[in-house]
Amino acid sequence: MKAVETSLTKFLQGTKQFIIPIYQRTYSWTTKQCDELWSDILRAVKSEETGGHFIGSIVYIENGLYQVAAVSKLLVIDGQQRLTTLSLLMMAIRDSIADQDETSDMSKRKINNYYLINSEEEGDLKYRLMLTKSDREAFINLLEGRSAVENQSGRINENYNFFINKIKELNIDVEELYKGISKLIIVDIALDRDRDNPQLIFESLNSTGLDLSQADLIRNYVLMGLEQDDQVEVYEKSWYPMEQSFGHAEYSVLFDRFMRDYLTIKTGRIPNINQIYENFKVYASSCKLTISEIVADVYHHSKRFVELAFERVNDTEIRGTIKDINTLKVDVAYPFLMVVLEDYDQNRIIKEELIEILRLVESYVFRRGVCGIPTNSMNKTFGNLAKFIDRDNYLESVKAVLLAKDSYRRFPNDEEFMSELLIKDVYNFSRRNYLLDKLENFGRKEKVSVDTFTIEHIMPQNPKLSSEWQANLGDNWKEIQEKYLHTIGNLTLTGYNPELSDKAFADKQSMEGGFKDSPIRLNYSLANLPSWNEEEITKRGKELAVKAVKIWIAPSLPSEIIQKYKQVDTDETEQIYTLDIYKEYLQGNILDLFNKLRQRILNIDSSVKEVIKAKYIAYKNSTNFVDIIPQKNQLKVCMNMDYNEIIDPEKMSYDVTGLGHWGNGNVEAKINSETQIDYLMTLIEQSFQKNRESDEISEE
Repeated sequence: MKAVETSLTKFLQGTKQFIIPIYQRTYSWTTKQCDELWSDILRAVKSEETGGHFIGSIVYIENGLYQVAAVSKLLVIDGQQRLTTLSLLMMAIRDSIADQDETSDMSKRKINNYYLINSEEEGDLKYRLMLTKSDREAFINLLEGRSAVENQSGRINENYNFFINKIKELNIDVEELYKGISKLIIVDIALDRDRDNPQLIFESLNSTGLDLSQADLIRNYVLMGLEQDDQVEVYEKSWYPMEQSFGHAEYSVLFDRFMRDYLTIKTGRIPNINQIYENFKVYASSCKLTISEIVADVYHHSKRFVELAFERVNDTEIRGTIKDINTLKVDVAYPFLMVVLEDYDQNRIIKEELIEILRLVESYVFRRGVCGIPTNSMNKTFGNLAKFIDRDNYLESVKAVLLAKDSYRRFPNDEEFMSELLIKDVYNFSRRNYLLDKLENFGRKEKVSVDTFTIEHIMPQNPKLSSEWQANLGDNWKEIQEKYLHTIGNLTLTGYNPELSDKAFADKQSMEGGFKDSPIRLNYSLANLPSWNEEEITKRGKELAVKAVKIWIAPSLPSEIIQKYKQVDTDETEQIYTLDIYKEYLQGNILDLFNKLRQRILNIDSSVKEVIKAKYIAYKNSTNFVDIIPQKNQLKVCMNMDYNEIIDPEKMSYDVTGLGHWGNGNVEAKINSETQIDYLMTLIEQSFQKNRESDEISEE
């Protein structure tokens, strides 16, 4: 390895060609990085004292196969983003100056010959910088002064135009700009192909600019280790088509997500999104396939991911179901759905079965959302679901495995789903529009686009309701408004929200664009009602809830079939306990006290479940937030918080940090009387909220 500090302009000069190898990422600098570079150059222009400005290193392979004829072909290992951006800037300067005398220090010809082309060469050797296939045509078109072609690399054209516009806006002297560029300093690092390991050097580089994505690292890993002919073959057959299918702009982010799903399918474990590369290396090193075969397999699986992420399916009915799933933003289901789509492609299931499975996933996710069940367990649920599929009883096995799940992984039944939907604050529900869209369009062939309408509160939101509204609702109108305002029974769709406003119900019915004049089916039942009150809100809410269970269907199977799959699908091999193991302690008054406390805890939220352990009784949504340890004359209660987090003015709790104890957390309390329950519940609810917030943060 040879490393030398030099100016950028000196580095670029000479008869040479910088080749961006096929395993390098596509050009990905945005205008943000270009603007930072531009600012650095302007500072160098304005400062007479600035001798140079360091912009990073450029690493390349100098010797061996890449040393051809009169043109030194240098394979760039690191620094292509800077090289490409600075070449675009040089082109922008070239194209911004008027035709001048050839003796001028700055002429189009000199910029071309010094920094952009090898003037004595023809064909590909003519170009000083050769980008990867995805970017090459757009770059060469700019270099040759040709117009941009549609679907070419957007970043190349965008950043070139950025520099063109900057030069025009500032009316900057291009010769001054060039002086600033001449102050840019790099470290020129030349590797010896026979002595240096480019992959290890590449991984250890700490370069400026955009961080490498996991996709970049994986591509380099699989291609850099191959001989050049094999690199080209693997890239052309598998990697490049995969890049194109993901799209130029979305490639890095989506590819990282895809590789996490691919590794989940292959290993049965869900890797951290920031450790995809390391997990892939472990998988590749232990896999019996060659690197070429692994890349071909990755490409094959990527087709299923693209079908899901881009809804790129020819069949309109299948595409519609995928679109609904994507509306719910549950890409955690992709590992399972990729397997199902592959099985459909291989004719293991028919179209009707595929659609039913897709709708089943949609219902499972949405029902849980309505019921407030934490989502952070779903990645494991869907990550492992495919391994429980019985290929001989495909659809039945999928239904049974989902129905067999309990506690925080459960599939809410009709009763739970309907009761929660009736009382839910739908107006502030993140999936509000999706819910109303499905309710409105259920059974319709001519779909209504909900996005063109706004949400209407039938009973207005204004806390100062008019006398007419107060009369409609009755003496307890405030309580009714508070209880039902944002519920499904009181919400509809309209294109006349400002006109309806706080008007009386009769006016909302009869006015132009009102409920009687509306094409929205959600408004049909409102057209001829004599009034709008608690009874009608409740009635309409129940009608919509009944419709909801027909849209988001829960499967039904005989209990013996569900039990069969429940025995197979177990995440824990621990023994199952009942309250009988505590019968020595749960007697008389302590048993009554326990039953009253457990009921209060279970009533905190529909997601709370009781799990009986050998040493304590746990209450959890996705994680334990409180545990009860029965004792002869009292109940010991352990809350899953640190002691400095709890607000306890009456000092009922105490700190058990560092002390051996059963249960989770560092806050304990003891009770032996029913009168203590109310205050204890204020502490337990703090633990519930704290752990629920932690779950939501970890899910994001």
